[in-house]
Amino acid sequence: MPHYVISYDVNTETKEGRRRLRQIAKLCTDHGQRVQFSVFECTLDQRQFETLMAKATKLINAETDSLRVYRLHGEREGAVRILGIDRYIDFNAPLMV
Repeated sequence: MPHYVISYDVNTETKEGRRRLRQIAKLCTDHGQRVQFSVFECTLDQRQFETLMAKATKLINAETDSLRVYRLHGEREGAVRILGIDRYIDFNAPLMV
């Protein structure tokens, strides 16, 4: 399945903006994992991706907010370079206990 990076910047100067921020964060959490405060990595099939985008389109205020989606080509390990702490967990990898 394709890997995506989703980042957002929501204007939180109003009560409605703070509500949108919480809703966008919840939406992203439901579809992937947070790797930085406003950055998520998601592994989604086409249906899941379209569902996420439809919901995000309804939540975001296009005049004050920004939501960016980047599709990673190939495996995550070859597409992402990390300096410092990597908070990503590969839930499909073997579990070591």
